[in-house]
Amino acid sequence: MMDLELGKSFKTRKKHSWKSTLILAYQSLGIVYGDLSISPLYVFKSTFAEDITHSETNEEIFGVLSFVFWTLTLVPLVKYVFIVLRADDNGEGGTFALYSSICRHANVCLLPNRQVADEEVSTYKLEVPPEKNNGSWVKIWLEKRKNLHTALLVVVMLGTCMVIGDGVLTPAISVFSAVSGLELSMSKGHHEYAVVPITCFIIICLFALQHFGTHRVGFLFAPVVLVWLLCISALGIYNIVHWNPHVYQALSPYYMLRFLKKTKKGGWMSLGGILLCITGSEAMFADLGHFSYAAIQIAFTTVVYPALILAYMGQAAYLSRHHRIYTSYQIGFYASVPESVRWAVLIAAILASVVGSQAIISGTFSIINQSQSLGCFPRVKVVHTSDKIHGQIYIPEINWMLMILCVAVAVGFRNTKHMGNASGLAVITVMLVTTSLTSLVMILCWHKPPLLALAFFLFFGSIEALYFSASLIKFLEGAWLPILLALFLMAVMYVWHYATIKKHEYDLHNKVSLDWLLTLGDKLGIVRVPGIGLVYTGLITGIPANFSRFVTNLPAFHRILVFVCIKSVPVPQVPPAERFLVGRIGPPSHRSYRCIARYGYRDVHQDMDSFESELIARLADFIKLDPSSDAGDRASSESGGGLTVIGNHRNFESEVSMGGGSEWEVGGYGKRVRGCNWGEVEEKVREELEELRAAQAAGTAFIMGHSHVRAKAGSSLWRKAAIDLGYNFLRRNCRGPEVVLRVPPASLLQVGMVYVL
Repeated sequence: MMDLELGKSFKTRKKHSWKSTLILAYQSLGIVYGDLSISPLYVFKSTFAEDITHSETNEEIFGVLSFVFWTLTLVPLVKYVFIVLRADDNGEGGTFALYSSICRHANVCLLPNRQVADEEVSTYKLEVPPEKNNGSWVKIWLEKRKNLHTALLVVVMLGTCMVIGDGVLTPAISVFSAVSGLELSMSKGHHEYAVVPITCFIIICLFALQHFGTHRVGFLFAPVVLVWLLCISALGIYNIVHWNPHVYQALSPYYMLRFLKKTKKGGWMSLGGILLCITGSEAMFADLGHFSYAAIQIAFTTVVYPALILAYMGQAAYLSRHHRIYTSYQIGFYASVPESVRWAVLIAAILASVVGSQAIISGTFSIINQSQSLGCFPRVKVVHTSDKIHGQIYIPEINWMLMILCVAVAVGFRNTKHMGNASGLAVITVMLVTTSLTSLVMILCWHKPPLLALAFFLFFGSIEALYFSASLIKFLEGAWLPILLALFLMAVMYVWHYATIKKHEYDLHNKVSLDWLLTLGDKLGIVRVPGIGLVYTGLITGIPANFSRFVTNLPAFHRILVFVCIKSVPVPQVPPAERFLVGRIGPPSHRSYRCIARYGYRDVHQDMDSFESELIARLADFIKLDPSSDAGDRASSESGGGLTVIGNHRNFESEVSMGGGSEWEVGGYGKRVRGCNWGEVEEKVREELEELRAAQAAGTAFIMGHSHVRAKAGSSLWRKAAIDLGYNFLRRNCRGPEVVLRVPPASLLQVGMVYVL
């Protein structure tokens, strides 16, 4: 049976047994639904904060319940569970999954180092021919307009930044709302002096424990959320039976119309509070890679959705018989909890809020790691907290920044109204981005008629636009915070991405020709020293300018020379057997190679020791696979077409032992080695392998560029500010590539380079 350990990669297309699917559904409760399940703590309190005037009738209560019911039904259930979850990227979900799918089916990607060979990755889905594609004209229109490529990336960045902003707001509002149950046992005016410090203490403890990894306590997550869902279901049933059995009538959409007609502008503004009932819905799609579509669907439809509906109906039933508390600080979840079980519910709520906060924090780490791998975020330290569980990461710098911001939000706002306004805007913005990207996926990837995608966009986009407008109108009442955070983060991400692209263009323009490298020899005073030299570069063809500068200042390089390019491919994961593309630079006697190591946005980068060992092993396999002595056939072309996939999945011995005069294909890219005398080249292959082993024993040096960037003369004020101030500040205060790659300092050779962009 398939391994059921949480976090294993379940994105394969294998069918799960019912037993494994049910276990995954149970596990998903603690990871996926922690945030969504605690929304009843603050929805009614945020909705009835100030916008709706006091009334002795039940029209406002029934109207809010009707909005909550249909919002939960249309957005999480219909949109996410039945539509968006199917827009996975080889089993992975989230904003970047949608973006990578679009980039693979249309030429809109702004990532550097693109090459045709990337499309041969087994997880890289190719589209059908344009003539069979219903939306081919949309693809052509999109590809021709370069400004739309930038706009698409900006939209993706906006969604990413709002997810990060939600990582700041969700722990604050969740823990604050859970702890606010203490206010019922304290006198009005003094409860906040206890609630705020306790909230801050829990938040600090939560972030301080992040470096241990959630796998140590992850087994508690699902039971805590399950107990919480059963608890709010029981409370809902009790309140419905005890206070108002006819509350089910509010499920009719008629009450939504009555609500808006009676409350007018106040009711529209209160939609920002109702919106909070779907906080955490995005996690169903973002965490898809850890579970399966069926597991998330079963958990939501059979447990989470019914529990939430019962909880909201119970609160509405209680409020319909207690109109006097509309303007009291007591209106909230705990007001409907019987006093005999209030402390037990309080403890369960605090534990559930911690679990829900943990889920969004882990999601924030994950999306920042994805942004970093795609060149859209400054380099930060990523710690993998578990060797067994896929995707369990910890980012120290981001962790402490989130903690400081969460504490500041709790201390600064001190009430769920302003926190709810801020959180609501962040949540609905992410959903609008998801709706927009999913519409493109329907056309470009699913090849559905554009009218169907437009109908999807207009229907769900209209609902989300209504909530967005209600949240945006609360700009001065808390909604300014996610906008401010998003603008700051987008500026950081865009400046970093812009400078990264410009540096790559500079490298392409200033790269050295292959002939220059081949002419280097003893007559020019160049010495080949023992060992292996790994030259890191962002180029997939040509010789980087930093290497020519290195040779100019130190006229020597290693006997084995390898130009290494570590690049990101717009797929979730690259199979290890397809990780390396290896080729020669020049004739075999030159002992120079090019190696491209490809990683997906969810891949775990190897530590340097294992990476070095793997690279050398793949070089040895390449030498066995490509024993031709014809220098003309072996010289790597500037197009990169001479590269070959080298992996441990191939039977090299049988390929090398083929008889003379035969013709066979290398690496699956159409490169063929024509008839050669294998007996004559066997000695050369053995000699080349011996040199590789001797060089490995002599030691490895890592040659990397140390860049200094400045804007060229005559640049616009914006470019000077972005490069001279923004990018250089980020580069100086973030981790360098040698730290991220964990290159041993004793083996590092840095070459200074000035980039004039």
